[in-house]
Formats: sequence, structure tokens, C-alpha cells
Amino acid sequence: MDNLPDLPRSITLEGASNVRDLGGWRAAEGGRVRFGAVFRSASLGGLTDADAATLAGTGLRTVVDLRGDRERDHAPSRLDALPGVDVHWLPIDPSLGASLRDLAAARETTGEDAMELMRRAYVAYALEWPHRYAAMFDLLLQEARRPLLFHCTAGKDRTGLGAALLLTALGVEHEAIRADYLATNRLWAGEPELTAILPPAVAEVLLGVHTELLDAAFAAIHAAHGSLDAYFTQRIGLDAVRRERLREALLT
Repeated sequence: MDNLPDLPRSITLEGASNVRDLGGWRAAEGGRVRFGAVFRSASLGGLTDADAATLAGTGLRTVVDLRGDRERDHAPSRLDALPGVDVHWLPIDPSLGASLRDLAAARETTGEDAMELMRRAYVAYALEWPHRYAAMFDLLLQEARRPLLFHCTAGKDRTGLGAALLLTALGVEHEAIRADYLATNRLWAGEPELTAILPPAVAEVLLGVHTELLDAAFAAIHAAHGSLDAYFTQRIGLDAVRRERLREALLT
């Protein structure tokens, strides 16, 4: 994997974690993803004034929020200090809240149970919610919308799959996509509340990322559509022409 050694390039904020630039990854056919064009993060509900100044310094124009209703109500994004930033709510409701409560209450729950739950969630993100990712790609194709930041609550699952789909569409090598995905395990601050209520084996699964989950999503895509190209065309709205436009916009 021929990529810069300091990737992904993290942005340190006081009130948000797992914030990073998706730039720098090498595409298989040459070129690298542009720095300063696309960012990913966890929830922006705890931004400080200093954080807002840091994000403003990136030239940020668009924020895509992938969280569901309850998540947004629980931790509304603090973007009032970022005038001119356009927020697009593209909710991918994980339907995971009740399942988490069930897991926390069930003493017999195992790490394997939690992993199976997450596998089902990732397959659902890929096959039941592609219209949300399609809308995000539509925004990315508009020059006036960039730089763009997309996030969910932890910035690891819905956001992680979104980043993997974007890097795949740009022709980034598989190992680099995995490296970006796994960086969450060192960049995300975690959720102490969940750590306190979940069995340790379950918390180990839910409070990190695991390549087998990403693999499960891509396997489901191949099973349902035959190829990634077909999925991008049929479900994401990225035919060959639009994919080339995306690469021209985001590769350098």
C-alpha cells in the first residue's frame, strides 16, 4: 500500500473526536484524494468556540448529518458558530437503540450476539439506506458544496461505510480503505455511558470497528447486485460518467 505514512490526517478538536480529512489516499489508477475537500467525524454536538474556529479554517461549506431523530435530539449539532455552513440531514436510522437496550439488559448476551447484530446493521446500511449515500454523493459532485463533512454519532459505522464507499468510488486501494476505517479505533473517544451499561464483551464489539463488518456490507452488495459497479450505478446514482466527474473533482 503506497500511501503517506501519516494518514489519515486527524483534526484535533476539544468537543468532537474521530475528526479527519479523507485526503491523501492513493487511487489505484494514479493520483491521490485531495486534502481539504471531504472530512468525516463523530457527532458535532460538543463543539467549542475554538473547535468552530478550527473547522471554519478548513473552508467548510456543507455538513451532512447521518443521524436519526433521537440522536439529533439528544445531541444537536452546535453549528451556530459556523455561519454559512449548509447542513443536510440524511438520516440513516440504525434501529439499534432498542437492540442496545436489549443487549444491556440480557445477562446472557455475548460478544458473538453483538457482532451478529452489527453485521445485520451494516448490511442494512448498504442495502436499505443507499438513497442517503446517493444524496451525499450528489452533494459531493457540486463544487459549491465542498468542502463537505459527513458524520453520524460515533463516526464509525454509518460514516465508516460512507467513507469506504466514497474511497471505493474514487478507486482507492482496498488496504487503504481498511486503514482509514480502522483508524476509528484510535481516533474515537468512545462513549463512557455505553461502557458502563454494556457487558464487557458486548462493549468491546460495539465501541470499536471491525473489518469483518465492512466485509459483510460489501459481500451483501456483491450478492445483491453482482458487482460494485452495478451497485454504484443502480443504487448510488454513480454511473461511469458521474464517477469520472467525482474523480476529477476529488483526485489530484
